[in-house]
Amino acid sequence: MGITKFIFEKMMGWQIVGSFDPAVKKAVIIVVPHTSWHDFYLGLFTRRITKTQINYIAKKELFQWPFGWYFRWTGGAKLDRTPGQNKVEAIAEIFKNKEEFRLAMAPEGTRKKVTNWKTGFYYIALAANVPIICVPFDYSKKTITINEPFYPTGDIDLDTEKLRTYFKGVVGKKAEYS
Repeated sequence: MGITKFIFEKMMGWQIVGSFDPAVKKAVIIVVPHTSWHDFYLGLFTRRITKTQINYIAKKELFQWPFGWYFRWTGGAKLDRTPGQNKVEAIAEIFKNKEEFRLAMAPEGTRKKVTNWKTGFYYIALAANVPIICVPFDYSKKTITINEPFYPTGDIDLDTEKLRTYFKGVVGKKAEYS
């Protein structure tokens, strides 16, 4: 057992249920609920333990000196967030230009409680022609569950309803925001 897995499982008490299909080289991974900054390092632990390249998008300014190396090392891909740009198409282009790219996103778009998800993750998956993988971070059970890839049909209402079922009863770090 490596040091990362030892810390994650034995010291922190977390476990990973399921695994990423190595044949699926490109996907949008949605992590719900996103209620705390702690989700970031749990994601890094998951990436390391599963030996899976998992990426995220961040504003391009973060990739400058002195911390740019860190954001690239942890799987970050820079995005120009200048107003007036089609961010869905820009991110779909990143998928197109990479041989392997699994984009982790929080559909809530914030760490606060929301009733509706933002739809960007869905339209990115459609534009990039990649599946969506649901990954609940359940702090009440200390489990991170990796579900099978879900291929969007184009019916966002029906698909979102189906995707939400993967997260039913899952409790975030701040339970009141779940």
